[in-house]
Formats: sequence, C-alpha cells, structure tokens
Amino acid sequence: MKMLFLLPLMLAVPAQAQDAHAGHDMSAMGDDAQNKSTRENMSAMPDHGSGGTGLPPGDAPAPSPPSDHYADRIFPDGAMTESREALFREHGGGTFSQIMFNLAEVQVRNGRDGYRWDGEAWFGGDIHRLTIKTEGEGAFREGVEAAELQALYSRALDPYWNVQIGVRHDFEPGPSSTYATVGFEGLAPYWFDVEGALFLSDKGDVLGRVEAYYDQRITQRLILQPRVEMNLAAQDVPQNRIGSGVTDAEVGLRLRYEIKREFAPYIGVSHDRKLGQTADYARVDGEDVKATSLVAGIRIWF
Repeated sequence: MKMLFLLPLMLAVPAQAQDAHAGHDMSAMGDDAQNKSTRENMSAMPDHGSGGTGLPPGDAPAPSPPSDHYADRIFPDGAMTESREALFREHGGGTFSQIMFNLAEVQVRNGRDGYRWDGEAWFGGDIHRLTIKTEGEGAFREGVEAAELQALYSRALDPYWNVQIGVRHDFEPGPSSTYATVGFEGLAPYWFDVEGALFLSDKGDVLGRVEAYYDQRITQRLILQPRVEMNLAAQDVPQNRIGSGVTDAEVGLRLRYEIKREFAPYIGVSHDRKLGQTADYARVDGEDVKATSLVAGIRIWF
C-alpha cells in the first residue's frame, strides 16, 4: 500500500523538474533573441560621435556655429525679427538712465555752517551716454559760494572706464566762466571709483580736478567711504581768486547706512584746505584757509 501511495509522487517530481528546465531554456532563448534585436537596432542608428560634444579628445578646432536660426525653419519669414530685436535691446542694446547724488549734506563748522552737493545724471546705453554733473557749496545766511554744471558726452572704452568730452559752466564765484572739458571716470583695481578732468576756459585758463573714493563694506548695509578731491590750476586766475598749482584739497570720511540701496543717510567728517597762492587770496579776503566740518546728509540714487 505504501508503494502505491508513493508512486504518484515519484512520477510527479521528474515531470515538474523537466517542465522547469524546459521553461528555463525557453526564457534564455527569448533573452538571446531580444538582445540580438537590440544590437541590430543600435547598429542601424546614425553615428552622432562625429560632431557636437561627442568629438574625440584632441586639439582639433571647434565645429563652426550654425549660420541660420532654427526657428526660421518652423515660423514664416520675418516672424522672428521682432523677437531678435527685443533680445538685442535686453542684452546690451537698451537705453537706461540714473540720477545719483553721492553728496548732499549739511556741514557743521565752528561758527560758519554750510552745505554741499555733488551729483551726476546720465542717459544712454552701454557705450554712448549723455552725462550731466553738478557740484557746489555755500554757507547759510551767505548764499552759494561755488556752483558748476557740466554737460558731457560719455563713451565707454571698456567695461570699467569712460572718456568724457563736453562743456562746464561755473555760475559762482563770479564772474561766471565756461570751459571746454575732457575727462575720464571709471572703476580702478580694488574697486576705487576715480574721476579726473581738464578744463580750458574761454579766456585760455587751464584747470584740473582729480577725485577718488572707496566703499568699504562693514556689513551689507553699513558702508565706510573715504574720499579725496584735489583741484589744480596751470596759472593764476586773480578774478576768480585762484592761484597756480594745487589750489585746494578735501579729505573726508563718511559712514552711511543703506536703508535701501537707493537711499542711505550718512554722517562723517570733512577737512578742506586752500593751498599756495589760492590760500594767499583767501587770507587777503579775510576767509579761512582751512576748515574741519562734521557732516550729515544722504546718498540717493534712482
């Protein structure tokens, strides 16, 4: 009886093993067929290794850029012209403007408080601009002592420097004078803002000016700005109380806080001094040759 019971089991095991073995062979055959088909399809694909980023290593020259625009293959003729013009304007072909007053301050001196301004506005593109500059100073209850306005054509020499040509007109001190102007402004290495100019008056007088300042960031909003300015003259100009050589110089240190990038109140100290024959003219006129001022003002641009 036991043999009759075990016989079906003994017969069933080889059959299952045989079925499993047969199934294994068939799947393997299927895999081989699939791999063969994949290899055939890949061999039929075009070879992209001869151009683009698939170039072999070496020092061969880069492939030439396409001479046409791909969008022109899809859109009608001229349909992309407006888009290309907009792209040009947004990436170097646009027109921009800015007005900035680096100095707009009240100066507190010993018994003779005053005010001072130094501003610039420009309109144009990355290469060609119209630039307007103005600066001056005065004393409360005494009026404006010096005021000038410059109108300049500014042309970029490179990303950091501009050359400027135009005219300057002095309203004060009298008598008023007009000068032909040639100068430069730009960003020197280590982020120094530098300006310089030569002025030739309608009477043949030659003057010069050099100024520089540097923004030292203490934090993202607190900035310390040292500043130096010197004025020069090639000859004496008695009617304007100017002597030859270095006529006057100003050294200042201002600490500003940028409430917004465009609006920053500041406090600081400024020392002004007349030099040479210009100082002699000031003594004869009963004026101070040097003055140290506490200053408070705003630096603003828009």
